[in-house]
Amino acid sequence: MGIHFGVDYYPEHWQRDRWETDAELMKEMGLAVVRMAEFSWHKLEPQEGKYDFAWLDDAIDLLGRYGIRTIVGTPTAAPPAWMVNRYLEILPVDREGRVRGFGGRHHDCQSNAVYRGFVRKIVTAMAVHYKDNPNVIGWQPDNELGNSHHDLCMCESCRKNFQGWLEKKYGTVDRLNEAWGNAFWSQEYNEFSEVFTPGITVTGENPSAMLDWKCFCSDLIVDFMKEQTDIIRKYCPNHFITHNYMGFADKVDYYDLGKELDFVSHDQYPGGFFADESHGRGDILASTLDVVRSYKNKNFWIMEQQSGITGWEVMGRAPAPGQLSLWSLQSVAHGADAVVYFRWRVCAMGTEQYWHGILPHSGNPGRRYYELKEMIQKAAPLMEKMEGSMPAPKVGIVYSFRQNYALQIQPQNPNMSYTEQIQEYYRAFYDRQIPVDFVPDDGDFGKYKLLVAPLQYLMNSELEERYFRYVKNGGHLVLTMRTGVKDETNICMTDRELPGRLSELTGSEVLDYDCLRDARVSAVFQNESHTARNWCDIITVKEGAEVLAVYASEFYAGEPCITKNEYGQGCCYYIGTEPDEAFMAALVRYMTDAAGIAALGNADEGVELAAREKADRRWIFAMNHTDRERTYSVDSSYRLVYGEEAGKLNGYEVQILEREDLR
Repeated sequence: MGIHFGVDYYPEHWQRDRWETDAELMKEMGLAVVRMAEFSWHKLEPQEGKYDFAWLDDAIDLLGRYGIRTIVGTPTAAPPAWMVNRYLEILPVDREGRVRGFGGRHHDCQSNAVYRGFVRKIVTAMAVHYKDNPNVIGWQPDNELGNSHHDLCMCESCRKNFQGWLEKKYGTVDRLNEAWGNAFWSQEYNEFSEVFTPGITVTGENPSAMLDWKCFCSDLIVDFMKEQTDIIRKYCPNHFITHNYMGFADKVDYYDLGKELDFVSHDQYPGGFFADESHGRGDILASTLDVVRSYKNKNFWIMEQQSGITGWEVMGRAPAPGQLSLWSLQSVAHGADAVVYFRWRVCAMGTEQYWHGILPHSGNPGRRYYELKEMIQKAAPLMEKMEGSMPAPKVGIVYSFRQNYALQIQPQNPNMSYTEQIQEYYRAFYDRQIPVDFVPDDGDFGKYKLLVAPLQYLMNSELEERYFRYVKNGGHLVLTMRTGVKDETNICMTDRELPGRLSELTGSEVLDYDCLRDARVSAVFQNESHTARNWCDIITVKEGAEVLAVYASEFYAGEPCITKNEYGQGCCYYIGTEPDEAFMAALVRYMTDAAGIAALGNADEGVELAAREKADRRWIFAMNHTDRERTYSVDSSYRLVYGEEAGKLNGYEVQILEREDLR
């Protein structure tokens, strides 16, 4: 059997005489892997240059005797007190110029040369030590890179590194001044050494400078991890390297980070205490898993799957019976080949005393343990069969970190969010039981019958050409409001009307627009009245384009708000507003029907259908996200391989169906 289930384990938090009990319980539960040591720098290097791996060796060897392998985490998210006291310059500085202190985690400047030196030493020592250990199979450098660093770091080291990054990118300071539009408000620089990090200003910010800063921060994190992965690959060529992502988190461009990894991992917390009321919704959870799969376009692991109540200072809700199994199998349904739970046992100390694990504080197995044990024993043989299978959607949604950065800097409407709009389109497909891929703007568009590209705010000739080629070759493309507004450096386009050259593709031009504030607009689509919000492009249609929907209120009542234009063998839709839920559902139904895209089946509200396939075999997962009985139907050629009564789901139940011949 391969590795399909595991747990994050912290033996250093517990007495040694407990370790073997833990190993026995893990084996009985069906766990095959642990992740350890990602926050244990002081335990591993209690004094500068003096390493102690004995305790970790003992834990790895003990678990190995029970058939449990280890992923080693490098501890660089938690530099120890001796280091901080001796080298205060490693502490990060925030936008307000304040030094962030010791006592949490990620209290480090990732550009600081002294800190980088300590990172290289500890990672080298660990890699050399564990390179031949048969129970070590892989590595996780650091932990959740980008987490806790959103306004960090702006110290003098980061300023100098930013200046060097800009000089490498632009070559001359004159090119920098032009790219940033520094003639505005007398912001020109005479040399790169004058460039500031974007600290708190008196008023306003330069959007071009802010975009480059965000890209620099991302590149710095990628470089920080690459320094570790290079060391690990040198000494441990037979071990895999992964890193735990956080879905749509945006401090670092996960596409770039993934280039250094064998596969990506993800931390999935459906009931996170930190989330708003939308968290826990099936579509939000599904979109998070699908975007993680997109970062390398391959199967992934869950490195932290919720296994109990989450909490730091405050707590989230307790997962109801069945929900932990549901959430685990939802991860599998969207492409996870392994699910590792966070954590084994609730910690009795520190910040995460209320971040519950499989076992409670007492260490005695209870409801969570036995629920997951039963699910693992039933699901693991199936996961062995479907390992390496992938969802194969016919719909793609373009997702770009740079577009997100630019719209964070200038959202224009405070209620307009790039990621939220991405997820609104996603939800409409999800509700129709139509699978979706996310795809980078340099990805393979040709895999999809329908490609949705919301808010293509930053534009360049290469991306324009890719959209033209996709439609010309038969694709159905969806572009939206605020497309082609700016160039790559975040400067507004001035050579033609919006959406720039893409107006040839959309068959329309935007001559004016309205930023809706605390208001909604009425629209008519297929003789039905709908509403929209946040933004209204006022569109002029060119000859040959079709008007699909018009505004029905405001001073532009009767003007087009959605158009369709045939181009080459395909077509391009232009959506000039942000449709509400019912409007979006009607629109997605129209576009998927036109593209010939079929749903996986039919299901009651609250039921999600998802699929994985390889060769000539497909599995459909039917997942009930409600506590009530629900029904669904799929093609009769599928047979039930997990669950009790096909088509009928109890609260939080998951069923899996298999079809062996897709021809």
